Amino acid sequence: MVDKIIIFSGKQYSGKDTAAKIMLDRMPDYRRCAIGDIIKITYGAQNGLTYEEIEANKPKYRAGLIELGNWGRAQDPDYWLNKILEQDGNIIVTDVRVPHEYEIFKNAGAITIRINADRDLREERGGKLVGENDVTEVGLDDIKNWDFVIDNNSDYPTLVSNVEKIISKIC
Repeated sequence: MVDKIIIFSGKQYSGKDTAAKIMLDRMPDYRRCAIGDIIKITYGAQNGLTYEEIEANKPKYRAGLIELGNWGRAQDPDYWLNKILEQDGNIIVTDVRVPHEYEIFKNAGAITIRINADRDLREERGGKLVGENDVTEVGLDDIKNWDFVIDNNSDYPTLVSNVEKIISKIC
């Protein structure tokens, strides 16, 4: 069972992974454990693709990944979460996307972090935005009780500074 959990949420290309990487670089007793990675590995196995191929072409496979993620959650709302919660140690989950995931982790004592960035900037960072109205993109928009919210509409040094402020409060 995990000891400590930090979760990140935000829309595609908002900077969740970048913020988590900054945190991981400064908190070596934590490791990354993303829901999306489990889904990508499963999708790749089903479609004869490697994890690296999917990562290199995210926009191309995004719709299929969303579909598979939703399928797993339809089987059991905890389908993708069980593997994460069974891990030992301290983890950072970089891609919490739907209310049920948020609640499971929050109830497990997770520190919750929301990354916000304007649509135009997110599109500039990642290219064409796909599935913007899917529950995996908008499901947590109305959550108000985040432990921390980062506005990521500026430059990288500002993001680093904002993440370091959170680290100083939680360590």
